[in-house]
Amino acid sequence: MRAFTYLSLLATACLAFARSPAHVGKSLPKPVSKLASRASGEYSHLNQPQKRHSNSSYLNPTTEKYAVNGSGIPDVDFDIGESYAGLLPISSAKNESRELYFWFFPSTNPDASDEITIWLNGGPGCSSLEGLLQENGPFLWQYGTFKPVKNPWTWINLTNVVWVEQPVGTGFSQGDPTATSEADVAAQFLGFFKNFVDTFGLHNRKVFITGESYAGYYVPYLADAMLNTNDKTYYGVDSIMVYDPLISTFDVHNQIPAVPFVDYWSGLFSLNESYLSSIHDRADSCGYTEYFDTYLTFPPPGPAPDTLNSSAPGCDLWDEIYYAVSSINPCFDIYQVATTCPLLWDVLGFPGSFDYLPEGASIYFNRSDVQAAINAPQQIWEECTSTDVFVGGTDNSVPPAFSVLPTVIERLNRTVIANGALDYIIIANGTLFAIQNMTWGGEQGFQSRPTEEFFVPYHSEASLSTLAGSGVFGTTHTERGLTWVEVSLSGHMVPQYAPSAAYRQLEFLLGRIDSLSEVGDFTTQTGNYTWSPPR
Repeated sequence: MRAFTYLSLLATACLAFARSPAHVGKSLPKPVSKLASRASGEYSHLNQPQKRHSNSSYLNPTTEKYAVNGSGIPDVDFDIGESYAGLLPISSAKNESRELYFWFFPSTNPDASDEITIWLNGGPGCSSLEGLLQENGPFLWQYGTFKPVKNPWTWINLTNVVWVEQPVGTGFSQGDPTATSEADVAAQFLGFFKNFVDTFGLHNRKVFITGESYAGYYVPYLADAMLNTNDKTYYGVDSIMVYDPLISTFDVHNQIPAVPFVDYWSGLFSLNESYLSSIHDRADSCGYTEYFDTYLTFPPPGPAPDTLNSSAPGCDLWDEIYYAVSSINPCFDIYQVATTCPLLWDVLGFPGSFDYLPEGASIYFNRSDVQAAINAPQQIWEECTSTDVFVGGTDNSVPPAFSVLPTVIERLNRTVIANGALDYIIIANGTLFAIQNMTWGGEQGFQSRPTEEFFVPYHSEASLSTLAGSGVFGTTHTERGLTWVEVSLSGHMVPQYAPSAAYRQLEFLLGRIDSLSEVGDFTTQTGNYTWSPPR
């Protein structure tokens, strides 16, 4: 197994001003900045979850204390439906003080009756309530918007979903962190999940594990741990999906593809010719250009180095480019490079790459009325914790692409890796490098270049608050159980920036459609929709 000291140095950086670097365990260079009409019919195109009544199969004397009043969520002026939230311990030990916070939403989709989907945000130490509130939950409060709105693209239209704050030390979770590696994190999650399954009677379900960013570590290690139990009563993992995942080294994800990324999106970086010439010369001298040309090939020529000497003078191009573009665009967002000023207020406190709390504003999940409504402990809540969730601040695990991910792919029905095309923190070509240097199913990497069109069904819009794209939405490719998707016009958080695309990908993960190139309606679409151009 390969040592991974670079991640160990960077993975603990959760800077107060930077939201997304915490998602992937990478710190931004300082300073971050010089600052301290479509159809509007209500849910016209997708079947929506129906409000459950007191005869719900999930509501009983054991679960009653976890029940959330769907009509009592502060600032939400509609019923979000049946859900359950609270804390459960990570083991069955009587003196166990460590607990994970969860929010569970059952689905009324009949196809979901034998399954449960897990969502995990990254970090390490970033809350999965971000995913719930701004990506794939039943209500959304995106930054820059006036109030919470219904989410027609919520994943509970398709499946039962539980959002979990983990590892210990994240969000509302309780107890002192003791994990030193992903093996520890997975063992603790399995203890929690057994308690969760017992509490809600979810035995013998197919389990789908999903997440983004640093969950590129969590998800494969967790799937591996579940598979190793051979216990389908509790841990019948079927398939996994990770968005913009950290699965290799930062050299692979950031440094090597940085200059080609700038070239491709040159209009969004707006760097002058002399500077562009300089970074190209240094990409050549640092070995990045040769690496890019040699190893981003299909099939790959053979094993590639997983790191280059990015610490050599002049070779930290990713950070330097960040500095340069931030001078031109002080609101440059590493998670979505098409973002410009002004900064938008975010109810979670982190619009893009910035920690920004206007005077008089408050963090939504840090409000006592919100905490009471969702059965959360009354405490300070941070989207990305300032506490080290790994002892000593270091995750001692080997990157998944070098360790568990290949065998996980071989043992699951489907593995989906998706990457937003506008993401600068986990660059899509960097993720492809990681795939091309990985061997599974008897061969290394993809044997053919991804060229198939990823199609998102045309649809009428639910509201102006939740507009989402359709048509050809990027490229996709499947070989030997692994599906790759590059999502056009999406940043790091694909379910946030491209919710209809993520919805389609979930349909594929769950086995509801056979291919991401398939042209047809969403499986929950209420009728055929013929697209016509706007007049």
